[in-house]
Amino acid sequence: MEKRLSRLQKVLSECGFTSRRKAEQMIEEGRVTVNGRPAGIGQKVGPKDLIAVDGVKVDTSAAAKKHVYLMLNKPRGYVTTMSDELGRRDITAFTQNVGTRVYPVGRLDRNSEGLLLLTNDGEFANIMMHPRHHVPKRYRVTVRPDISDEQLVALGEGVELDDGTKTLPADVRIIDKQDGRVVVDITLYEGKNRQIRRMCEMVGLEVARLKRVAIGPIKLGMLKVGTWRYLSKEEIDALKAEAGQPSRKGRASRARR
Repeated sequence: MEKRLSRLQKVLSECGFTSRRKAEQMIEEGRVTVNGRPAGIGQKVGPKDLIAVDGVKVDTSAAAKKHVYLMLNKPRGYVTTMSDELGRRDITAFTQNVGTRVYPVGRLDRNSEGLLLLTNDGEFANIMMHPRHHVPKRYRVTVRPDISDEQLVALGEGVELDDGTKTLPADVRIIDKQDGRVVVDITLYEGKNRQIRRMCEMVGLEVARLKRVAIGPIKLGMLKVGTWRYLSKEEIDALKAEAGQPSRKGRASRARR
């Protein structure tokens, strides 16, 4: 019987309710109960235990474990959450026809747009978001009023942020340059909060527009703003390989950078 017990945060992740990190946060906030009692981080639960979040029972059955993976072209003006306590517009406006509960893998801030992955597979979300995997994310950034060689080099070599941490080296190149605006292509290998905006601010640049166009090998392409599509098995395997995870076929993951 003991072998059938699993950690609570793992169960919430595997049944597609939320990511493991978010589950731990919910438990710490006192929002999760097991059999009517407040839950604790690392608590073991079994198939017969009744798990609830905010008073609502969580379906942990096998039927709830069918994993889906999709990509959304997030518009500006929406927060990357499935609900917002401040009443702001969130991305559930675009995922109501998915047919199952999904949650975002990582974030785009409210004024940013572009490629956002969503899933109900907690393990996949953990793999994609874990700092040690350094899955590259590519952005198209419009800055004002101009950009100097010194600023370009600083962004590429790493910038000391307002909290004293320094960013990892990034790939930075100019795509288009006009009077009063420059379009820059930036690829990051980490995921600090509002990282590009903070990097630009520290070197004296104003971000006028920020759009994520790729995550690892997956590109936004021609997906219309506010719409989503399912990822193919090949795309899912490619993302896992980018994060250093072998596919089910057992092929070796490519060497890390």
